Amino acid sequence: MSDDEKRLSSEAQRSHDEGTLDMPADPDAHLSAEEKAEVDRKLVRRLDLMLIPWLCFLYLLAFLDRTNIGNAKIAGLSKDLGLSVSRYNATLSIFFVSYAVFEPLTNILLKRLRPSVFIPITMFLWGCSMLGMGFVKNWSELMAARWFLGLTEAGLFPGVNYYLSCWYKRSELGIRAAIFFSAAALSGSFGGLLAAAIEQMDGVANYPGWAWIFILEGLLTVAVALVSFWLVQDFPGTAKFLSEPDRVRVIRRLKLDNQSAAHSERFRKSYLFDALKDWKMWLGMVIYMGCDMPLYAFSLFLPTIINDLGWNTSVVRAQLMSVPPYAAAAIMTVVVGFIADRTKQRGMCNILVSLLGVAGFAMLLGSDNAAVQYVGTFLGALGIYPCISNTISWVANNSEGVYKRGVVLGFVIGWGNLNGVVSSNIYFNGPRFREGHGTVMAYMALFLFGGSVLMTTLLRRENARRRRGERDHWVQGLDANQIKDLGDNRPDFIYTI
Repeated sequence: MSDDEKRLSSEAQRSHDEGTLDMPADPDAHLSAEEKAEVDRKLVRRLDLMLIPWLCFLYLLAFLDRTNIGNAKIAGLSKDLGLSVSRYNATLSIFFVSYAVFEPLTNILLKRLRPSVFIPITMFLWGCSMLGMGFVKNWSELMAARWFLGLTEAGLFPGVNYYLSCWYKRSELGIRAAIFFSAAALSGSFGGLLAAAIEQMDGVANYPGWAWIFILEGLLTVAVALVSFWLVQDFPGTAKFLSEPDRVRVIRRLKLDNQSAAHSERFRKSYLFDALKDWKMWLGMVIYMGCDMPLYAFSLFLPTIINDLGWNTSVVRAQLMSVPPYAAAAIMTVVVGFIADRTKQRGMCNILVSLLGVAGFAMLLGSDNAAVQYVGTFLGALGIYPCISNTISWVANNSEGVYKRGVVLGFVIGWGNLNGVVSSNIYFNGPRFREGHGTVMAYMALFLFGGSVLMTTLLRRENARRRRGERDHWVQGLDANQIKDLGDNRPDFIYTI
């Protein structure tokens, strides 16, 4: 290590150990503004290349594994196991119970165990749970497998969103979170295609086609988990793919963006209490349930909805017809993420996009025409998927302090996923599914649209107060460390609206 690198490492470590607001020495102090901008662009491109593609692939597998039961259902799962509508819905519900209960804890474990250890271990365990679903013989065994699938998948989505917020500036997070979450929509497309192909193995080794869906996808997840021990990176302060100057650059750009670096805090109970006292977390939970419950209703039941449109489709054709709405949603998710980052109007993006979803489910609810209903599935997907990543980015942008942000994201995402229990129990009385479509539309109108309007209004008012100096008294008599500990309650912290 060169003398300069040793000096930079010492500066970064001192900032870490003391927990101060001191900025590590700038390794690019000798460069012009244009040269610094070029160094920064190259750094961000490298981060994108090393972090985003593999994380997207992991989430594609996670969402595929939690929702492929919808594909397995129309491939004969319910018939072979003798599942009534209520029993099938219970197998969907139990996943969300364990998933939601353990989510608030996972971000702390991620920080303690390191991403390169925590993420592959949880992935290996959920892959084993998925594999086990291929060998179940009755409803009780299926329930147990789904419980453990929910428990072991609980850490990935909140963990990765928290993890990305520790690498990128607030204005950069939305598009990365959108690209990451677009993997969920792609998994719907990929899942339909994959299920259509795997079903052709029906009878191989005396296992039905639906069992092979679980077995092969579970084996794929286990294999990818083992590779992930080498491909998942740690936080900026210890990431092995960065040189010491680049680590300092990442930490400096976060500090200049009024964010804490991931290595510069130690956990204290006060972070939990700060999160619980934050009104933005509770309102974020309301908004997120307004898009997360519809997400699971859509992804779990889309194959069934299409199969019941009255077009006399074969099972394979129904699987394939579920692909286009997901593909459209993936594109829309990335587009909205880009627009939200550029305009910094995350609330307005939620408001406008949610109206597409409301219109889509109104078409599903109000029309008997199969073509109109199929178009409704497109609008439904376009209105749901972009709001998931946009809402998470919005919440992360406005929660300062890495531990507090982790707790807030855990509660918001956990509560949203707990509403998956609702998703699992509203689709019956096909083929019209009036109760299901009506409930989804109500969630999107009241919680997603209404909550986003309220959050945007309140944040605008608070930002105006801070700009007028009405919050400056919050820091009177405090030293630098005490001001830092205020997080997003610092008077100079301006919320993303």
